[in-house]
Amino acid sequence: MKIEVVVHPNSKNPRVEKDLIGMIHVYVTAPPLEGKANKAVVVSLSKFLKVKKSGIILIKGEKSRNKVFKVF
Repeated sequence: MKIEVVVHPNSKNPRVEKDLIGMIHVYVTAPPLEGKANKAVVVSLSKFLKVKKSGIILIKGEKSRNKVFKVF
């Protein structure tokens, strides 16, 4: 399954939300440097979707706010 996500790094309150369209927004406290925000997004998504961290792979958007993840 592929999931499109919008990432908001440097947020005060880490959370995962769905908007009215169904797009998932992930707010993380990590900065967007050296992949720290990407790792934090994987952790947040694994808790939100209740899957293992190893079951989530970043496919597209390594340096973008809009990302596509593959979930096993």
